[in-house]
Amino acid sequence: MRKQFAVIGNPIEHSRSPELHHAFAEKTGIELEYAKRFAPLDGFENSVRCFFAENGAGMNVTVPFKEQAFALCEHLSERAKIAKAVNTLWMENGQLHGDNTDGQGLVEAIQALDWPLDDCTILILGAGGATRGVIYPLVQAGVKKIVIANRTLARAEQLIADLKDAVPEAELSACQLDDLKGQFDIIINATSASLSGDALVLPENLKFNYAYEMAYGKPSSFLDQAEARGVEHTEGFGMLVGQALEAFRIWNGVKPNIKDYL
Repeated sequence: MRKQFAVIGNPIEHSRSPELHHAFAEKTGIELEYAKRFAPLDGFENSVRCFFAENGAGMNVTVPFKEQAFALCEHLSERAKIAKAVNTLWMENGQLHGDNTDGQGLVEAIQALDWPLDDCTILILGAGGATRGVIYPLVQAGVKKIVIANRTLARAEQLIADLKDAVPEAELSACQLDDLKGQFDIIINATSASLSGDALVLPENLKFNYAYEMAYGKPSSFLDQAEARGVEHTEGFGMLVGQALEAFRIWNGVKPNIKDYL
């Protein structure tokens, strides 16, 4: 019998997770089925419990349920604890386990581009859940300094206060988006600007070598500005592939090469 997997969210029609996991399965010779599951906003827990009661093997979680998934789990990985969000679920000895593979997905996407991470300085735009989820894996990959820029400075400062003990080997600092300046190896856009269509203006005195947009498939003023400056840049499809590959590894014990899917 094929193992059953699913991705759960609201909305869910746009998800590309089934095509990715079926491609990974074909590559590795693993027989599985991977489906999309829509959950009502007030029905996430019931949907998850029904899936695993029906012998589901693993489930990915997308918006807006990652925090609810975190709260449901009886066992959490270190990176899930730090992110306070879960995107990968599975049962083990009758208990629900959770991990967050988003940050590892970003790291592997950047490494696949051959952009340097060891000892580098990164600027992250935005202080929401997406940023919280990637700090620990970035530092684990060798990043030494991270500046978090947000419209509301207090939110960025609170995020740093929450995370500094988890990444003592890195220097974390905060600034307002309006006060951006300096030189960075990589700049990462984790704001919703590309999704909302809002303009994100980067000042001329902000210097960077590479630009990564977490969103994908949408127009991005952030990437437009990077291109205008002649800076190497990319959108976030690689991060999507990377987080899916890490979930696939957790569930199946094998991991294809990310470069085969970019």
